[in-house]
Amino acid sequence: MKQFYDVIVVGAGPAGSTAARVAAENGATVLMLEKDREVGIPVRCAEAVGERGILKVVKIKPEWISTKIKAVRLFAPNGAMISVQHDDIGYVLDRKRFDYDLAMMAAKQGVDVMTRAYAYGLLEKDGFVAGVKFRHLNYDYQIGAKLVVGADGLESRVGRWAGLKTHLKLQDIETCAQMTLTNLDLSSSHCDFYFSKQWAPGGYVWVFPKNKNSANVGLGISGEHAAYKAPIEYLREFIETHFSGASALTTVAGGVPCAPLMEKIVANGLMLVGDAAHQANPISGGGIVTGMIAAKIAGEVAARAVNENNVTEKRLTEYSKLWEKNGGNVHRRAYRLKEAVYKLSDHDLNRTAASLLKKTPEKHTIVNIFKTALMQHPKLIPDVLKVFLG
Repeated sequence: MKQFYDVIVVGAGPAGSTAARVAAENGATVLMLEKDREVGIPVRCAEAVGERGILKVVKIKPEWISTKIKAVRLFAPNGAMISVQHDDIGYVLDRKRFDYDLAMMAAKQGVDVMTRAYAYGLLEKDGFVAGVKFRHLNYDYQIGAKLVVGADGLESRVGRWAGLKTHLKLQDIETCAQMTLTNLDLSSSHCDFYFSKQWAPGGYVWVFPKNKNSANVGLGISGEHAAYKAPIEYLREFIETHFSGASALTTVAGGVPCAPLMEKIVANGLMLVGDAAHQANPISGGGIVTGMIAAKIAGEVAARAVNENNVTEKRLTEYSKLWEKNGGNVHRRAYRLKEAVYKLSDHDLNRTAASLLKKTPEKHTIVNIFKTALMQHPKLIPDVLKVFLG
């Protein structure tokens, strides 16, 4: 470990490892810090991604894939099922292997990786972030850097230490619980989503198969509802009803930012990526692909900025502007849709399903589903088209 780097990345999830790797590929010296003992553990993720998005950042390795998803099914509160027509291939990942390999790819590009490295503060100099304070195996370190990248997740402490507004409103946090269940009998080619105030108010339940016998079964609910009943209680009730003979191999909980874009994701000597920058999809809560796309941009801009010896906030806004073009503009529209969709009652959802079931199966596209659900909000239809058709 050196005493000074061009870039220090805090957090070795998919966004952190991508930012670190890309910065190193473009000539920067990089240190990546991970607080857990091993990259990829624990897994707090439903693990589903779309092929199209991942390929924008990295070539997919077969060993990362637990199962290939050929169809998506949506279940209304009354049990009516809509099979969604779409042309993107989906995967349920092995996140332990996926995250581990992304960090290894970064290391192969020259990134110094440290686990059990707990960041507890930033170094500052003349109004700039100038490094990171962290503890590693009972020793304290202060390592300098031209630029720090915060990839430290929900309500980023790195961003907060630098004066950025990383806090979230309750309604913009999806509080989640998930169990990996086994002893199941299910199709390994379908991802299922259940919508109902009974099971997941202000959110949804997901069933993502790992194979024919196991699946990630979880849910996210709006933080407003979690104050009255914990997500794990909703999840237990859903599992008792739908998978009463299953055994739980893992149980995890966490939060996802389904929030508007942050006011600022850069400061003097600092950039935020992934959940730390609230880049998860506001409707689905999925953050792997969006975080990695943003991190690729951040890594490229970071390398150019440190090479120019200019890490001012003004210089780093190149990242903000490129992210706006490559995902931020869609994010804003998706948040408007989220606000409307999550207000739909179970009656509205059942009516939407009934209307769609009258149409031929090829009409069961995600665009038509949203248009039908939001027919009382015609001003949002252009947002639907922009979000799902680009």
